Amino acid sequence: MGLVSHRKVYADQAEIDTPLVRELVAAQFPQWAGLPLEPVDSSGLVNAIYRLGSDLSVRLPLRPSSIDAIRREQAKLATLAPFLPVAIPSVEAIGSPTDAYPGEWSVHRWLTGRHPSPDALADPRGLATDLAAFVDAFRRIDLPDRPPAYPGERRTRAPMVELDSSTRKAIGELDGLIDTRAALASWEESLAAPYDGREVWVHSDLTPGNLLVSAEGRLTAVLDFETCGVGDPACDLFPVWHLLPAEVRDEFRAALDVDDATWLRGRGRVLSQALIVWSHQKDTNPAIANYARHVIGEVLAPPR
Repeated sequence: MGLVSHRKVYADQAEIDTPLVRELVAAQFPQWAGLPLEPVDSSGLVNAIYRLGSDLSVRLPLRPSSIDAIRREQAKLATLAPFLPVAIPSVEAIGSPTDAYPGEWSVHRWLTGRHPSPDALADPRGLATDLAAFVDAFRRIDLPDRPPAYPGERRTRAPMVELDSSTRKAIGELDGLIDTRAALASWEESLAAPYDGREVWVHSDLTPGNLLVSAEGRLTAVLDFETCGVGDPACDLFPVWHLLPAEVRDEFRAALDVDDATWLRGRGRVLSQALIVWSHQKDTNPAIANYARHVIGEVLAPPR
């Protein structure tokens, strides 16, 4: 096999292919050297992922700036697992940098399931119930160590006003591709929603690529805890517009007792992220850009 189709979207993006990963595994973890290795198709922007044998996966950050997140995530996973109602990853090993790949990488236990697709949910109501239970369990975590969500960034902890400039810029860059007037009105309504500063544990990236479901459509696992921590509870409302159909959104909301202000902030954070992603990726990563367009459409759709 040759290069996995990771489109070049970062100036400092590492070149990663199957021979490189096979070489890294063989050199550092010879006990797994003979296992089959297959790239996992992904349009993600953080990691290259390979399946190693039937029970393991290899994750390599695409860019050096995301590499130190591996140890942060490893430290969190073992602590958080007992509090959560579904499976989460476990790190089996951490690989060292080499000349060929200049950063740390990790081997995880493989979790079974498939990523849910908004247009092919086997049990939307059951999935909404499961997601609400996960978010509720996460919010109830009480640990002495309360790291900020998105360490090193302010994306999920920032007051909405700090997202204003980049959001308005993205709206302008998408003129002709979206209803800019509707996007601006929605954003300004969310921007005006109050926030009392209360912080809870949030996953902060509950999007379909970080969820696994069974053949029956129920939630079986949640992935990617690199950026979890304490932050605005609105940050875990992403499934509402990323995944859940309109007819079950109110049930998800009611299960979590989400007030109007938090709902609006959640909608605004989803819209802001999708606008910025589409504007940045529309020429380099069509899969991600098209998905961002779908999310924007869900946010701006009239009530139904």
